[in-house]
Amino acid sequence: MTGYSTEDLAGDWEFKILRAVTRQFHDPDKLRKALDEEAQAGWILVEKFDDQRLRLKRPMSAREHDHELSVDPYRTTYGMNETTLAIIVIFCVLTIPLMIGLVIALTR
Repeated sequence: MTGYSTEDLAGDWEFKILRAVTRQFHDPDKLRKALDEEAQAGWILVEKFDDQRLRLKRPMSAREHDHELSVDPYRTTYGMNETTLAIIVIFCVLTIPLMIGLVIALTR
């Protein structure tokens, strides 16, 4: 992982981690879309940790324009949230056995 430079820490910067619950940042088009959205708020890519996490920074002066944005400048999740993913997984875990049981019952 990239360390913070003395300039970053002494300077007028703020940092955040943008996370995705799925591998959104593996797809170059989705990565570019996320970075373009973040750039509207002045965020700059510092490091791509993996296909689910990005480290970004922006000058603190960018806060002055936050009220003009259509995107939350402090969002930390990109794409589907963890709750939605959990609901999908639970639905699949419960539905698949029911469907198999229904198919077995109808074929008897």
